[in-house]
Amino acid sequence: MKPTVRLGEARTPDGTLIELLRHDGAYLIRADGVELMSTRRHLSEDRLAELACVPIRERPRARVLIGGLGLGFTLREAMRHLAADAEIVVAELLEAVIAWNADPAFELSAEAMRDPRVRVVRDDVSNVLRAESGGFDAIMLDTDNGPEAMIMSENARLYAAAGIKTTIAALRPGGVIAYWSVGDDPGFVAALERAGLTIVRHRVRAHATAGPMHTLYVAQLS
Repeated sequence: MKPTVRLGEARTPDGTLIELLRHDGAYLIRADGVELMSTRRHLSEDRLAELACVPIRERPRARVLIGGLGLGFTLREAMRHLAADAEIVVAELLEAVIAWNADPAFELSAEAMRDPRVRVVRDDVSNVLRAESGGFDAIMLDTDNGPEAMIMSENARLYAAAGIKTTIAALRPGGVIAYWSVGDDPGFVAALERAGLTIVRHRVRAHATAGPMHTLYVAQLS
């Protein structure tokens, strides 16, 4: 059996242990032992960026926000769909996650983070949203495992009514919000609709041919 090698670890503000591991050539991030993401299974993260960015790819100087750097798949897919004059802001709470992605030895996002369109901000995405009222054409939120299967308590406010309102306020006219979730959450959909959003639900596999189904919610003002 091939060993699992721990490459780094960090603690979130609420004490959750975040680990970067490598197994059989793949990288994965775990939170208190629960897998959050893997380089083997990232189709739903790619799709999140596609759904958010393709509709705005022709907008001059489009600005997008990604909540959560993870292993960089949403960032790299967003780059693929956006023009040369776009700006991609990535809000990541943990300095260690930024460092892992920036380390060329791990072959994650070092090249992407050097792209002139990309700005990585070490901060809670909620703070970035509050500071950027009317600032973004698209917002992609892939923090934790989604609103229902949350592991890190600091992410809860993002999916509560006040957090939804703050996210909407950060949109430019005609903007889109795309949420990643490990599964369906009818209560969260109801909260989005109460906030005046129209929702399109997409079910996407973690991997093109196998793995669990994840849920993506694409939301726009009605």
